[in-house]
Amino acid sequence: MPRPRSLTTQAIAAAAITVIDRDGLAALSMRTVADELDRRTMALYRYVEDREELECLVVELALGTVLDRARAAPEATPPRERLLALMGLMREAVGAHPGVLPLAVRHHAGCLPALRWAEHVLEALRRAGFDGAGSRSALRTLTSYVIGALETEHRSGPHTDMASRTALPAPDAFPLLAAALTGQQPDPGHEFLAGAEVVLRGLGID
Repeated sequence: MPRPRSLTTQAIAAAAITVIDRDGLAALSMRTVADELDRRTMALYRYVEDREELECLVVELALGTVLDRARAAPEATPPRERLLALMGLMREAVGAHPGVLPLAVRHHAGCLPALRWAEHVLEALRRAGFDGAGSRSALRTLTSYVIGALETEHRSGPHTDMASRTALPAPDAFPLLAAALTGQQPDPGHEFLAGAEVVLRGLGID
């Protein structure tokens, strides 16, 4: 009789997220995940085919729990509020596990939670009057904003870090940039929301 399975893909993904949260994405490998689970590396291949599948499982677990809440929004929610909420949910999901961000970007076109998020965005865009090529362009614009904003926040560090550097731009050479980086910087969450609102206004969604 075959030995019963003692692992699940969800347990493997959870162990992988633990490795990333603690040691960084560079530390992720089949071996480090196996060590986290106190298993031999080859044992993981009974459940996960390769590194690519492992990364997809990580993204699905990291994003899925938060983005599943997108389904609960009332259908009567205005498109602008719905889109701001969807972008905020993506920020929340990535914020819980920032090290997963490069994987989320790499696999956003094939990861189920990200595909569901895009479907919700397109539904809100349809209700805002977009269709066909317009909805595709709007989706691409919103996705690009979210990815760029999150990379700035989590990979380059928050804007407060820029303002705290000792070598700020010379005011005489870069007056606007120096002024922008001087003084108290906005909360990253507020800045993310403000940027999202600018993008929505640019798309004509008020």
